Amino acid sequence: MRSTIRSLITQIAPLDLREQADCNETVAWIDSDALLFRTAKPATPPMHLVSYIVVYDPATAQILLVDHRNAQLWLPCGGHVEPDEHPASTVAREIEEELGIEAQFYWPEPCFITVTETVGLTAGHIDVSLWYVVQADSQQPLCYDQAEFAQIRWFALDDVPLERSDPQLGRFLGKFQQLLNREDRRLLAVR
Repeated sequence: MRSTIRSLITQIAPLDLREQADCNETVAWIDSDALLFRTAKPATPPMHLVSYIVVYDPATAQILLVDHRNAQLWLPCGGHVEPDEHPASTVAREIEEELGIEAQFYWPEPCFITVTETVGLTAGHIDVSLWYVVQADSQQPLCYDQAEFAQIRWFALDDVPLERSDPQLGRFLGKFQQLLNREDRRLLAVR
């Protein structure tokens, strides 16, 4: 699984120097033979792999964020990658657990990577986060995990509460909009 995860990371085209540095740091971490997966809550080892799940409704150009009780932030869904679990399998497992829906990948691979120190009630460890995008209908009723989330809400891409969210979410949105624009141009060229 270590080589599979390394391959996922090296296939991400970095947005900026920060994402390139996060890619480089993550590859070095993987190559060091350090533990990649959380083995005990909340932070053993102190750096571990996470799959973030940005739920996107292409019809309304909105993303779903969760008001995460422990982080005390608006975040994408997601969770810790289990030992020897493929990060895409984490996406499928977590979206079912957290929202009660099946993962419909917008893109099959992660499109963004971050290395971020956590905040909130479980502050102080490092999450290496692979950002996946799945699609869903914003009109679809969702049964969310109320023990983990105070609420969930759909946001227009230009109305995300960045002041109370993951510090990397704004960078993700910039990259995501670039990827969407590139995809739109590609689709127009095919027609």
